[in-house]
Amino acid sequence: MTIPVTPDTQGASTRPYLIRALHDWCTDNGFTPYLAVYVDGSVQVPAEYVKNNEIVLNASFEATSGLQLGNDFISFKARFGGTAREIVVPIDHVIAIYARENGQGMAFPAPPVGGAEPPPPTEGNSSAAEAAAAPRGLRLAETPAADPSPGDEGARAADEDEPTPPEPPGSGRPSLKRVK
Repeated sequence: MTIPVTPDTQGASTRPYLIRALHDWCTDNGFTPYLAVYVDGSVQVPAEYVKNNEIVLNASFEATSGLQLGNDFISFKARFGGTAREIVVPIDHVIAIYARENGQGMAFPAPPVGGAEPPPPTEGNSSAAEAAAAPRGLRLAETPAADPSPGDEGARAADEDEPTPPEPPGSGRPSLKRVK
C-alpha cells in the first residue's frame, strides 16, 4: 500500500538544505561559492548589477558579512563598488549555487513567472521587454569539438595562431557556465 503524496506529506523544500550543503562543501574545499539569483521585486540586490533579471553573488565568508542561509531567505551584507549593501534573496529565487573555480554545483528551477514585477530598467538593464524575452537561468557549457586528427594539416593551420582554450574540468562532463 502506498501513501498518497500530498503537500502535508512532502515536507519542507530541499532547496535550502542543498544550498547550505554546497556552500559548506565549497568553503571546506577552499572554493568560492557563487549564487545565481533570478531577480524580481521580492529580491533585494543592487539593481545596477542585474542583467536579464539575473545576478551572480559571491557568497563566501570573505566577501560577506552576517551571512545567514535560512530556510526562507538568504541574507548578508556585501560591498558593491565600495558601498556596503544589504542583500536579501528568497530561497526559491536561487537558481544555482556553484564553485567559481571549477563550476561544480547544482542548478534549481527558476521561480514561476508572474510573481512580483522585475526591477525598473537602469543603465545596466536594457529594457523590460528585452529582459522578459531573454532566456533565463544558467546554461550547461558546450563540450568542445574533438581535436582534429594529427594528419589533418588544413585544420591545424587555422588553429595555430589562436591560443588553445584550457581543458574543461571534469573530463567531458557538463558544467555550469555563467551566461553574460
